[in-house]
Amino acid sequence: MALLLVKISLSLLLLYAGAELLVRGSSALAVRFRVSPMVIGMTIVAFGTSAPELFVSLKAGLAGSGDIALGNVIGSNICNIGLILGLAALLRPLRIHLRTVRLDVPVMIGATLMLSVFLMNGRLGRAEGVILLSGFIVFAALIARSAAKEAGAPVVPGLLGTGQSGKGGVALDLSLVAAGLAALGFGADLLIKGAVGISGMLGVGEAFVGLTVVAVGTSIPELATSTVAALRGESDISVGNIIGSNIFNALGILGLSSTVRPLRGDGIDGMDLLFMSGFALLALPFMRTGFMMKRWEGVVLLVLYGAYLFFLVTS
Repeated sequence: MALLLVKISLSLLLLYAGAELLVRGSSALAVRFRVSPMVIGMTIVAFGTSAPELFVSLKAGLAGSGDIALGNVIGSNICNIGLILGLAALLRPLRIHLRTVRLDVPVMIGATLMLSVFLMNGRLGRAEGVILLSGFIVFAALIARSAAKEAGAPVVPGLLGTGQSGKGGVALDLSLVAAGLAALGFGADLLIKGAVGISGMLGVGEAFVGLTVVAVGTSIPELATSTVAALRGESDISVGNIIGSNIFNALGILGLSSTVRPLRGDGIDGMDLLFMSGFALLALPFMRTGFMMKRWEGVVLLVLYGAYLFFLVTS
């Protein structure tokens, strides 16, 4: 048991370090083209902090651990809104852009509901994976178009290198990206082995471990990024990171994973999907009220996330 805990601890350290390096390198490259903070938050930061979920779900799917692959993404999406967005809003009210309410959040809701419908039969096939992945490609194209329009816009100095101009040059930025990807690969492998070992030793299902330990562990980069951004008053990066991560998780990660190998989630039930969809839907009215996420709304999200964890443990 001690060895398994060491493996998981080391894996989480590698995943966090890998995401940190990936975000620093890629965001420094983005700043060279003077992309706005909101676009950086929705793309570079969001995809970078979701890299642990990508590596873990892809490796778990290839290893035949569908419950971990699916539980990782479902649990992470619930954690992103319930725990991370709730905590960020509690620390400091978050300013919400009109574009976020009109486009980004509805896309997140659509992606979440589509994934929930696909998973009602307990599996995600290749055809469904292709549909999800196609949706992600369309969304990525829209973001790329937005980034092209905003190229040359002033960039607010800030988080994880987004305010740095890459003083070491392109070579250094690319080396950070490469090192981050390597750390993510090793970390994902260790986390899956540790999670499977703990589920067997404790006699609990892989889905439970995926929805809790793995999901929260792979969400550590989002937690660190969004809370620090909120404290620094960078609402664009904080909110964009969470919304972009949820879209990437649902469409990109599970789309790619199930296209490579169909996934079965026998331990994933309707309540997990209901909580995931409910949190996504709740984000819209909270963000539309005065285009601010207020502290009391953050408290509501945190309480609901606590209720979800209580449901998992008692069921």
